Amino acid sequence: MELGLFTFAELPVDAPGGDRVSPEQRLKNLLEEAALADELGLDVYGVGEHHRPDFVVSTPAVVLAAIAARTQRIRLTSAVTVLSSDDPVRVFQEYATVDLLSGGRAEIMAGRGSFIESFPLFGYDLRLYDELFAEKLDLLLALREEEHVTWEGRLRASIDGRGVYPRPVQEPLPVWIAVGGSPESAVRAGRLGLPMALAIIGGLPERFTAFAELHRRAAAEAGHGHVPLSINSHGFIAETRERAIELSYPYESACVAFVTNVFAPEMTSSSPSATAVVSGR
Repeated sequence: MELGLFTFAELPVDAPGGDRVSPEQRLKNLLEEAALADELGLDVYGVGEHHRPDFVVSTPAVVLAAIAARTQRIRLTSAVTVLSSDDPVRVFQEYATVDLLSGGRAEIMAGRGSFIESFPLFGYDLRLYDELFAEKLDLLLALREEEHVTWEGRLRASIDGRGVYPRPVQEPLPVWIAVGGSPESAVRAGRLGLPMALAIIGGLPERFTAFAELHRRAAAEAGHGHVPLSINSHGFIAETRERAIELSYPYESACVAFVTNVFAPEMTSSSPSATAVVSGR
């Protein structure tokens, strides 16, 4: 089992009712946190993607590249890359670059996204939410398998024998599928033999047991061996459970209230994420 930390790089209040931390300071804090995680021996550090005022990271690969320069061994992943509204060629190039900078420690965690703001921002039709993801995932997997790619798409322009560079240290570059609430996504990850990251950021954790079973069964039926599983959920660590609740509750409560009041109409999941604890990779 491996343990790590994921963050959505939210912009928290300094104290309940106080001012927000500046984006510049939040990124400095994030780099220090990642360096400490590496120093303490955690296995993975992930950074999420959002395009809204209450989160500071819209380009995880840029932040992970900065982290790569300050760390030695910890694995670096997106959490997640919203593949439906991005270009797979560019995503592959970005993470191949992070892989080179980090000496082979990069991973891509591809997901459809729990927020929808990236679709109108980059000119994508939200009605094609799943179709965009399926097609772009197919291209991303083709890119990591072959240096020169021939691929035909319907929603994204086809590629005719083009070389895609740079190539990563790892062959193939690890790709995880992030699943937040869709059993179809769990089956797809298993069928493709891809590791799955379950994002338990809303609802009862027990309901995700079925997702893990769907993933295992689909992988077995497709002839794949053991396929890793990651469980990702909110967490806060202190000396005791009571102290953890005491310290974290004001900030968690303020965050949930802020998102509910301001962004609830746009959300497709029940809550935002601050820092998540990762286990069972």
